[in-house]
Amino acid sequence: MTSANSAGQSRSDVRRLLSYATPYRARLLFALVSLLAGSMLGLALPQVVRIIIDAAQVGGDVPTVRNGALLLVAVFAGQTVFGFLRHYLLSSMGEGMVADLRTELYAHLTKLPVGFFAGRRVGELTSRIASDVTVVQTAATSNLTEFVRQSVMLAGGLVIIAITSPTLTLLMLSVVPVIVLLGALYGRYVRRISTRVQDQLAEAVSIVEETLSAIRVVQSFVREEYERTRYGRRVQEARRLAVHRAVIGGTFTAAIAWVVMGGLALVLWVGGTLVIGGHLTAGAVTAFVLYAFGIGLAIGGLAQLYGAFQQAIGATRRIFDILDTQPDIRDPADPIHLGLVFGHVEFDDVGFSYPDERDAEVLASVTLDALPGQVVALVGPSGAGKSTLVSLIPRFYDVCSGSVRIDQHDVRTLALRELREAIGLVPQDITLFEGTIRDNIAYGQLDASDSAIIAAARAAHAHDFIIEWPDGYETHVGDRGVKLSGGQRQRIAIARALLKNPAILILDEATSSLDSASENLIQEALDTLMHGRTTFVIAHRLSTVRRADQILVLDAGQIVERGTHEELISHGGLYKDLHDIQFRDPARLSRRAIFPTVEAMP
Repeated sequence: MTSANSAGQSRSDVRRLLSYATPYRARLLFALVSLLAGSMLGLALPQVVRIIIDAAQVGGDVPTVRNGALLLVAVFAGQTVFGFLRHYLLSSMGEGMVADLRTELYAHLTKLPVGFFAGRRVGELTSRIASDVTVVQTAATSNLTEFVRQSVMLAGGLVIIAITSPTLTLLMLSVVPVIVLLGALYGRYVRRISTRVQDQLAEAVSIVEETLSAIRVVQSFVREEYERTRYGRRVQEARRLAVHRAVIGGTFTAAIAWVVMGGLALVLWVGGTLVIGGHLTAGAVTAFVLYAFGIGLAIGGLAQLYGAFQQAIGATRRIFDILDTQPDIRDPADPIHLGLVFGHVEFDDVGFSYPDERDAEVLASVTLDALPGQVVALVGPSGAGKSTLVSLIPRFYDVCSGSVRIDQHDVRTLALRELREAIGLVPQDITLFEGTIRDNIAYGQLDASDSAIIAAARAAHAHDFIIEWPDGYETHVGDRGVKLSGGQRQRIAIARALLKNPAILILDEATSSLDSASENLIQEALDTLMHGRTTFVIAHRLSTVRRADQILVLDAGQIVERGTHEELISHGGLYKDLHDIQFRDPARLSRRAIFPTVEAMP
């Protein structure tokens, strides 16, 4: 991107960010009034000092000095009041803007399809909401307040000193080009290095997210030191860049101060000469110096704020990059109303590849017809495409060719909300939310009654272990359900799906974490609860799919066999091979699969 395009993009981002201030117009108006009033008093202060100094000369007027001092106190008091109002109103407006931005960003993330998150780390996205929005928050509150105040002081001070002494004003302004040049160089550098700092911090947050979510794996492999090193490397790199930025910032501030103070020294030299020659009074020169000092501080402050705004622009760009990401899976322009769902699911010559891997075909020419109320089992080796196939039903992904239909309607013609409300999902990797057991079961139907929640738990054979907890259904499950066993988490997830009462049920290894006794209980419940629902069951344990209405055997993304258990066993194909591996000599076959050389060892 060229510098002109980059500048245009930055201006566009700033305008877009400022559009979030629209709901807070009244606060902004009163804040500007307070800011202008306080700034006017600040600009009046050197004039009061001039009156006091001139009145204190030889043969001076004592009452004028006294009244000037009282007026000075009044000016300070007014500045305090208006300064408070300005800070409060602008800060509350900025906080509101940032809260709206953070809320919109989170809401947009929840609308993006599964494929978007497959290519991004959750920790990085978390950092965008936390770190990047915090940078924008600082710019939109304290920095914005200071920028407006310094701008008013600079403009007002320049007008007054130009009227007081054009000669001294020209001397003071001679340092401005140097300051502007330094500020431009510094701002360009800060934006670049600040982006690198935020990226390193995002990487660090991602590592924290990964490590803490898999802390049992980390500790079981004794990789605490490895993870600490990995995290420390990112943090130290961010620290190094931040320190380098601070050094450059300190050098820039010192250079600005040296230039400004040099200009003030020149003003005092020439101003003193003008006083001696009778062209200016001592009070006028003092007031001029105060104005010049304030202008110098304003210029230096604005230059620093320019760097801070460059940093915020980089963060804003990353936020808007996410907000500008349009979901490739969205509601059609004129969705068809699904109405009462019978659960007739059809795959018609479906082909599919993941968006980032179009050359790798995951499903090819898949055709199936699941009638309402049928149980369809999907079996096959790992990586055959079973989970991918069922993910096409709720449109987590869209087919690349062919179509998926529910009750004769292509799922791409339906509203996503209506489509997904008709589908219940129990995934292989169970996710429970921080909260109580009741909250997690009720996630399937937020307005469910206590009796409905308990009935769903009983049906999933979860009620008995729930009531053994001291707090029963009010027991907190911990982060991601860490307080519950794998089997307990799966039964809670099954209860959650059953409470939703969907017409179509997807069970992706729904009994994989259960012991044999629990699996038998769940299977008994599912035999009853699957009645009247079209159910897709993915299972590696073939004992759980014996009674399915049809079994589809997938291999390399294609359905290579289909039929009932008895038909497939008699056919003697891949299904029979998988069945024999599981039921002939599992222990021996498992050892040979994991350690192929064991059998050959003496």
